[in-house]
Amino acid sequence: MASLSTESCMNETDHQRVINELQAVIDDTQHTLDRFEATGMNTQMPEDYETLLAILDDAVKQQRAHTLMLLEKPHRSNL
Repeated sequence: MASLSTESCMNETDHQRVINELQAVIDDTQHTLDRFEATGMNTQMPEDYETLLAILDDAVKQQRAHTLMLLEKPHRSNL
């Protein structure tokens, strides 16, 4: 995740772009997890499955952080 000082320099468009890109990572990772589970690979390759879960968890946490930063920023229409 980017440092706090970097995140505070981001504008609304930057945050939204990162949120959208993280959503793509979340969607792709969830799809891969679903395929792992459907084919039994989660039991055959537990370390890889855990890695996918960690990637998903990290992406969700980063997306949440950017969403909160976006919500906390004053909107230009409110100035």
